[in-house]
Amino acid sequence: MDYNFSEISKKQAEKISNWHYEGEYSFYDYENDEEDIAELLSPRGDIYYMVKKGNEEIGFFCFETEEDSVEIGLGMKPELTGRGMGLDFFKAGLNFAISKFNPKEITLSVATFNKRAIKVYKRAGFESVKTFMQQDEDGSQVEFLKMEYEWTK
Repeated sequence: MDYNFSEISKKQAEKISNWHYEGEYSFYDYENDEEDIAELLSPRGDIYYMVKKGNEEIGFFCFETEEDSVEIGLGMKPELTGRGMGLDFFKAGLNFAISKFNPKEITLSVATFNKRAIKVYKRAGFESVKTFMQQDEDGSQVEFLKMEYEWTK
């Protein structure tokens, strides 16, 4: 079954802002406030897409474009994570980014504790570039891994 991408609606952004992940993955939770909903509705020129498989909303992708580069952000519905669906979901977003934006470079950043996501990204063809620290909303420092995808057009 194919994945379908559509620009995210306010109703869908509200749903996503209520998603809650278990354990350390709660780092990715939204706060369910107007700022989070506004972010999902593209305030900085990022384009958020809801992804459906059949009639089920299964996740979202964000594509931040700059010149010939696209940075990918994503989230899968919490109850679907850890069930072996990540690689297909991620590859669908990667293929969408390539066909829609035709970039020369695709990057992403992931918290280094998120080993299962890093494994998916590596299986999809991404390579580690560098680690960096970023301040979280609560003021704590979180280590991230920047990854890059290269392919032959």
